[in-house]
Amino acid sequence: MTALAPPPRALSWRTRLSFGVGSVAYGIKDNGFATFLLLYYNQVMGLPAATVGTVIALVLVVEAFADPLVGYLSDNTRGAWGRRHPWMYGSALPVALGWLLLWNPPAGWSQGALLGYLFGAALLVRLALSMFEIPGAAIGPELSSDYDERTRLFAYRYLFGWIGGLAMLFLAYVVFLVPDATHPVGLQNPLGYSRMALAGAIAMAGAILLSSLGLHREIPHLPPAEPQEASLAAHFAAFAQTVRNKAFLILMLAGVFAYSAQGVSFALSNYMYSFVWRFEGADLMLLPLVLLIGAGSAFVLAPILTRRGDKNRAAAVLVIACGVLLAGPYLLHWLGLFPAPGRPSTTYLLFAIFAVNTAAGVAGFILGASMLSDVTEDSQRRTGRRSEGVFFAGSFFVQKLVGGLGTFLAGQILALAAFPANATPGAVSEDVVERLAILFAGVVFAGYGAAGVANWFFPFGRAAHAERIAAVRQATGAPR
Repeated sequence: MTALAPPPRALSWRTRLSFGVGSVAYGIKDNGFATFLLLYYNQVMGLPAATVGTVIALVLVVEAFADPLVGYLSDNTRGAWGRRHPWMYGSALPVALGWLLLWNPPAGWSQGALLGYLFGAALLVRLALSMFEIPGAAIGPELSSDYDERTRLFAYRYLFGWIGGLAMLFLAYVVFLVPDATHPVGLQNPLGYSRMALAGAIAMAGAILLSSLGLHREIPHLPPAEPQEASLAAHFAAFAQTVRNKAFLILMLAGVFAYSAQGVSFALSNYMYSFVWRFEGADLMLLPLVLLIGAGSAFVLAPILTRRGDKNRAAAVLVIACGVLLAGPYLLHWLGLFPAPGRPSTTYLLFAIFAVNTAAGVAGFILGASMLSDVTEDSQRRTGRRSEGVFFAGSFFVQKLVGGLGTFLAGQILALAAFPANATPGAVSEDVVERLAILFAGVVFAGYGAAGVANWFFPFGRAAHAERIAAVRQATGAPR
């Protein structure tokens, strides 16, 4: 029997808000892993950058292979709270505990023991957050099948993810990672990381619970669950059939390139801010506001672009623009065509570029998530199954697998540039800094450019989606 498709309804602002607010936890996690984790274990704990990058990459690889199991458990859970909510509620405490452990490693341990500790604590955080993020995201296409509503819905999710990450970034630069008598460089202050971890753990658990409670009232309105598969093996056979969907594979290919580039960009951002552009305290305080302006612009931009055309074409242009804007200043700096770092005018120009770059990148990712929701009905028409958990597990599988690749590449870039540990801005040779900048620019430009090309070939837009919705609802006897 073909599963019932959700109606193409407009959602209340409360439902959109509840769907979005849970991503505060994801944003804090992403900010910590991508921006500070490599820096912390390299510059504060004194571990080799390439080795730390490799360990973080291994964590993401292990977690990525666990995500299909999370999708299976979410799709096949039955009870009064539906398929998704038991896992969403249950993730809050282990997420908070793992986050505290990650930023408070034991003192006096050997290098090998610390690397093992990093692996275990990081894996706990990421597995626990997958228990929330995969079921939580899978609710999105279940709430509405409307082409435009899905973009609005995921715009909320990305906006709150960026709010969470940037709020913690702001607090890191202004409150937690500040110089003291024994740590003249705030980013090397270990006590600050411990305090930041406590604030992050509370915020992450709170966001997960708020989102889960806010969406609880939607449980009766979600499409009814299909009968469970006979076994886990049967599920993975169905999983293999489902993920061969052409549209899904194109989105995953785009994700391979985009998330690799994003992983490199985030992991090296503090190095680039401090050592290439010579940002100081006031600059770092303003930076989160600049990035938030960009993310907020994407929240408005993505739905507008969806209403005016097909998502795939808009996503392709946006992602390529993101790569050009991100890499351009570093390439121009290397060629001697960009204003000298450290000047106020240079900093303001960079802030403007960063804001536009963030708007393009976030809007592109919003449209990608919305397109992934649309693949649900394409697959449903072909297989007779609704596979939201499978598709979002597959998406997170790719995101984490190549996000780990991005962190690994960041460590290798630092090694190729011969970048020293415990470095002080202004004291690293110009040759090393320029080598770091050009390697960074080349990798992120290639990654985002290839992702944009892949998005362009996504096989259907608004009209084809409407046809699929009508066909699925006719097959189920639901009113159109």
